[in-house]
Amino acid sequence: SKTPIYRPSNIGGQAKSTLERPQTLLSSSSLAISSNPSLTMKFQILSGLSLVGSAWGFAPSIGFGTSRQSAFSTSLEAERKPFISGNWKLNPQTKDEAVALASDIAAAIGPDTPDAEVALFVPYVFIEAAMGAVDGKLQVGAEGVCPEIKGAFTGAVSASMLQSVGVQWALAGHSERRVIFGESDEYINGQVLKLLELGMSCMLCIGESESEFEQNLAGSVCAVQLKKGLAGVSKEDMSRIAIAYEPVWAIGTGKVATPEIAQAVHAQCRSILAQMYDQETADNTRILYGGSVTPESVDELMAQPDIDGALVGGASLDSSKFSRIINFQKV
Repeated sequence: SKTPIYRPSNIGGQAKSTLERPQTLLSSSSLAISSNPSLTMKFQILSGLSLVGSAWGFAPSIGFGTSRQSAFSTSLEAERKPFISGNWKLNPQTKDEAVALASDIAAAIGPDTPDAEVALFVPYVFIEAAMGAVDGKLQVGAEGVCPEIKGAFTGAVSASMLQSVGVQWALAGHSERRVIFGESDEYINGQVLKLLELGMSCMLCIGESESEFEQNLAGSVCAVQLKKGLAGVSKEDMSRIAIAYEPVWAIGTGKVATPEIAQAVHAQCRSILAQMYDQETADNTRILYGGSVTPESVDELMAQPDIDGALVGGASLDSSKFSRIINFQKV
């Protein structure tokens, strides 16, 4: 039998819970797609490499490998401050290692570093030590958060707890949390809303699995995860949201979506945001790429008009590699 997974029934209120047994460890967005053919979007890589709009009510004309053309694209690309971030996951193994790694990364930020926001998302137990090690040169955030504030939720860490130690940013919706820990789109939305309620900022992670990519469902998956993850988020609060597009098939595998593919999906995500809010909000929202980003791939990725940064996994555990990524050069 499958282990019951807690899903809050009253996000932000008194602690109440329902126990649901997941039918599968696939994301709820995948389930929604498979049960609703109207969500299907053709995500084709042909000689023309084009995206086709879905039945969600948006149908932008975007070409794979071409720059997004809009009245805002060229001017607002320059206004979106790049965001380079690292996700340490279940690493390193000791406080001393965490302090040494954070110190080395902070030391790489110098006068010639691009004008970018830099953050490390680290295990809860290392947050304060890492903050001391970086000495204000970059942000130290949390890898997750519980959408409840207090109550009988053993092992959970609340947004208010994080805020009390100086955390401003937290991740929500990472594929490993969706797949391994069974966090649903509704649960993830609760995390987003709670962080915003307390004046904090959230990086919402979205992305398709390898099988979904092979079935041409990348655009539909991103649409579902954006719409569900940002439900109830106002236009004004979008200034404290960053989106990280991470194709699951590229996380920790060494595979990297080509800059052209990544750019096309980022442009599609921006078009979805324009439908949800308006063009100005979409063009002001930073969309990062994640998925085996390396020193060898970062420059071409950052040269794309709709890629505003990177969420880096394995390379963020190597100070020399992550330092090169922080000091990216647009080609």
